[in-house]
Amino acid sequence: MNPAPAPTVVIVPGLRDHVSGHWQTALAARLPGAVTVPPLTEARLSRDAQVATLDGVLSGIAGPVVLVAHSAGVLTTVHWAARHHRQVRFALLATPPDFDTPLPDGHPGPQTLRENGWLPTPRTPLPFPSMVAASTNDPLARFERVAELARAWGSRLVDLGPVGHLNPASGYEDWPQAVDFLDAVGCRTASEPEASA
Repeated sequence: MNPAPAPTVVIVPGLRDHVSGHWQTALAARLPGAVTVPPLTEARLSRDAQVATLDGVLSGIAGPVVLVAHSAGVLTTVHWAARHHRQVRFALLATPPDFDTPLPDGHPGPQTLRENGWLPTPRTPLPFPSMVAASTNDPLARFERVAELARAWGSRLVDLGPVGHLNPASGYEDWPQAVDFLDAVGCRTASEPEASA
């Protein structure tokens, strides 16, 4: 019997995450065949544009996929799931921001987020298995708020401890634990040998 095909990992960055020092970039390099949703050159803050870009990437992939989203990429993912239907084996949703609460200076305000379609945040169960990895000291979302989102989405909640926003500014240019989470759903990293025929 032939084994089930390994899923294609689709990396869904946040609005500021397309940088070489980000853990999603390191993860993509370790996962053969991984695809990263490209950054927008226009309408970067538009929810519809972000969702359409993710859907375009997914439409070009045959077979099962695993989504790995960070920050606003998590919200892109849940907005996409509310509007589109496709086989998703699993979604790893890392440190989503709380767009319903004013963000720190330097980030879009509630009115801008609402005008660009991000609010209200979807709170319906996701149609695929998912895990929300939450930080206890994320400047963009209190742990309790992220836990509420995880419950609403039907996601397993994992407490990562005090990891900030899990980005280079918080000291995370690599996040090895992501590989462990993906191994559990059949994703093979470049360091693992191919199975013999």
